[in-house]
Amino acid sequence: MNTNDAKEYLSRREIPQLFESLLTGLMYYRPDDPIDYLETCLKKVRELGGTDTVRWDTFVGQEKKSLPPLNGGQSRRSFFRNVLPDSPNFPYRRYERLPPINQFSIESDSDLSETAELIDEYEVFDPSRPRPKVILIIGGPGSGKGTQCLKIAERYGFECVSVGELLRKKMIHNATSNRKWSLIARIITNGELAPQETTITEIKQKIMKIPEASGIVIDGFPRDVGQALSFEDQICTPDLVVFLACSNQRLKERLEKRAEQQGRPDDNPKAIDRRLTNFKQNAIPLVKYFQEKGLIVTVRNIFEYIAHKSKIEERYSLKRLCPGDILCSELQSHSERGRFLRDLLERGEQLPEDTLLDLLCEAMASTVRQGKGFLVTGFPKNVKQAQEYEAKMGQPDIVLFLECSADIMSRRLQQRATCSLHTKEARERDTRCRVDAFCSLVNPVVSHYEHSEVLHKIDAEQPPEDVFEQICLVLDSC
Repeated sequence: MNTNDAKEYLSRREIPQLFESLLTGLMYYRPDDPIDYLETCLKKVRELGGTDTVRWDTFVGQEKKSLPPLNGGQSRRSFFRNVLPDSPNFPYRRYERLPPINQFSIESDSDLSETAELIDEYEVFDPSRPRPKVILIIGGPGSGKGTQCLKIAERYGFECVSVGELLRKKMIHNATSNRKWSLIARIITNGELAPQETTITEIKQKIMKIPEASGIVIDGFPRDVGQALSFEDQICTPDLVVFLACSNQRLKERLEKRAEQQGRPDDNPKAIDRRLTNFKQNAIPLVKYFQEKGLIVTVRNIFEYIAHKSKIEERYSLKRLCPGDILCSELQSHSERGRFLRDLLERGEQLPEDTLLDLLCEAMASTVRQGKGFLVTGFPKNVKQAQEYEAKMGQPDIVLFLECSADIMSRRLQQRATCSLHTKEARERDTRCRVDAFCSLVNPVVSHYEHSEVLHKIDAEQPPEDVFEQICLVLDSC
C-alpha cells in the first residue's frame, strides 16, 4: 500500500476523527485504566453506527442544551451522539445533535468544531499565484524554533507562522467564553498536544491571510507523523524541514529559564516533563519520516549553517547549487519528469544514475545564462560522478576539499546528534558507518582532482570563521 492509498483509506473510514476524539477524552479525564476506557468508547461508537458519527468532543461531557427552533419554529427530528457525563458509573449520555452548519455563523460558539469543514471548501494557496516556499522548523520544546523561525523569515523576506502563538492567542481570547477552547487550554496546560483538526485549521486560516507571501516558515509543526500526513494532505508537502537538535537536559534548562522570564502556561513543571516525554516519543518516527522523503536537515545552529554559505555567494557573486535541493524541487514540481521520478520512489525503485547529474547540469546552464558563476556543494560523491560531470560540463575551476580527520568527524556528528532520540551505542554505530562510507568514497575523488591540479585542501578542523577565511584566501588567489 502506497502513501496515497493509506491516506485515502484513513480518510474514507474517518480514522483521524476517531483518534482525535479518543485522545481528547483521554486527556480530559485521564482515566486510571485507559485500556478499559478506550474499549468502552469503541463499543459505543459501534452502537452509534460507526466512525462517521464521531466528532472531536464526542467523549467529553457537557450540559445538555436545547437548540433554537428551526424553519420558523417547526419541529425538527433530533439526532443524538455520545458524550461523557460526570457520572463515573455510566460513562455516556446523549444530547441533541447540532443542526447543519449553514444554520449558524462560523463565529458562534456552537459551530466552532465545524470550522475545518468550511475551510476545506477553499484553496489554501491562491491558484493564480506561484505557491510560496514552505519551511517547517521542528525540534523539542525550548530548542529555539521561534527564534530561528523569525531570523530565517527576516533574512529571506518570508512570513513567519508560529503555531504555538496562534493557539495561545486563541486560548486567551476564547478560553473563558468558549467550551472548546477552554478544553484545549486545559490540554495544552497539561503538556499535551492540541487537537490535530483544530491546529490544522488555524494554520490554514493564517496562511489564507497572507496570500502574497513568497515563502512561509512554520514554527512548531508538525509534532508527530500523523500531523505531518495531515499537513501534506490538507495544505502541501513542505520544501524543507529543519530539525533543531538539542539534548533533553538542555531543553529542560531552557524551559525552566523561560518559565521564570515569560510565565507561559505550558511551561509549568508538570507540563515541561510531559512535553519532553511526548517529544522523545514522537520525534524519532517524525524525523525518520522526513528523512525518507529527503526533506530534512538536522542542525545545531541553523543560522550559522545558512550564513556562511550565503557569505560566499554574496562576496563572490556565485550561485549556490545543492544537488539534493535541486532533486527535491524537481520532485515537488508538476513536470513530466517530476511525476516520473515520484512514481519510481513510490514504487520503491531507485532513480536512474544520471538523474542527479542531469538536473545539476541544467541548473548550472541556467546560472551561466544569468551571468553568474556557481558554487556546488556536496558533489561529486564518487569518481564516476566526477568523470561524468567533466564529460558534460568540463573540468571545474576550483575544487575545495574540507579536510577533517575521521575522529573529528565522528565527534562532531555525535555532538550534533545528542538530542537523546537514539541510544549512545546506536549513535556511535551510525556515525562510524557514515564516516567509514564517506572516507572510502572521498579518497579516490581527492586523488582524481589532485592529478588535475584544481584541488585545494581546507583545514576544516578549525572554527567556522577560520575555515571561511581559508576559503576566501583560495578564491581570492584564483
